[in-house]
Amino acid sequence: MVLFFLSASLGACANTIVATDYSKPEHWLSMPTAADKPVDVFYLYPTAWKKVNPSDPNICNIDNPIMLIGAKYAYSRQATAFESFANIYAPYYRQDDAVYTTSLPPSEQAKIVGSIPKTDAMAAFEYYIKNYNQGRPYILVGHSQGSIVMNLILAEYMKANPTVYARMVAAYVIGSPITPEYLAANPHLKFVEGPDDTGVIISYNTEAPVVEGKNPVLLPGSLAINPITWTRDETLATAEQNLGSIALNKDGSVVLDKDGKIAPVMNYADARVDKARGVVICSICDVETLSPGTAFAGKGVFHSFDYPFYYFNIKENAENRAMRFLNR
Repeated sequence: MVLFFLSASLGACANTIVATDYSKPEHWLSMPTAADKPVDVFYLYPTAWKKVNPSDPNICNIDNPIMLIGAKYAYSRQATAFESFANIYAPYYRQDDAVYTTSLPPSEQAKIVGSIPKTDAMAAFEYYIKNYNQGRPYILVGHSQGSIVMNLILAEYMKANPTVYARMVAAYVIGSPITPEYLAANPHLKFVEGPDDTGVIISYNTEAPVVEGKNPVLLPGSLAINPITWTRDETLATAEQNLGSIALNKDGSVVLDKDGKIAPVMNYADARVDKARGVVICSICDVETLSPGTAFAGKGVFHSFDYPFYYFNIKENAENRAMRFLNR
């Protein structure tokens, strides 16, 4: 889902909406029993719900059972990469139906995402900062719709709260477009340049060498970084350089080993930045099996695999940035 990003009118639209009450534990997907690690993660899951019937509302309720299950599966294949070194806080938030939203003109898409989804995510983040964070450094993590809404937090909340922004280790807003225009409109933000910088935005979208149809998570000029080498040039990073991918079950949950742990799948995915397309190209994964094309995205768009292809690289890189931030 593409965002149409950041008109000032979105804030006024969101102010008339009553946010979900994040003082209630049932509105949190993940909450640590003890915040015993020096760094936090605030995580927003991707689109985990879609309409069952055309007459269903365009935005789901906070207790929608399809979303609750889908959010847990998304957490298992994305947020678990950060569990070994960070306290993870993940709210439930009301989502729009991505297929419906991406069928609309960009201005209408912006109104939908900037209404209830943004209101909930902003309220959850503010509640987290005021009640749970206790001044610790934190990492923002999202994917797809979660990253798009996170980009609004980066643009609006961080601009208004520079002392909070100063504690941000990095923002992994993967699966959403970050453009030079977005950065120019938000000069307090900066895009990642290498494997070690902090306070930066990290983003990429993964495609096969050939895409048939649309990629709804791209905008012209989108920026990308290689998730194996964490460089922005167009040098190929081979599958042998990849620290490990993960395999998924048909329901989107992670395949576990006999001990119930997430084991790396080695030599599975390569990565190369294509600056002209604004994406990361994975050239060796099976398009017919993994991305045959859907109503949401064309054939060859590896959107669902942005994290699984490079899971252990993200894990290592995020921990590296956190340690560098703590040791500044």
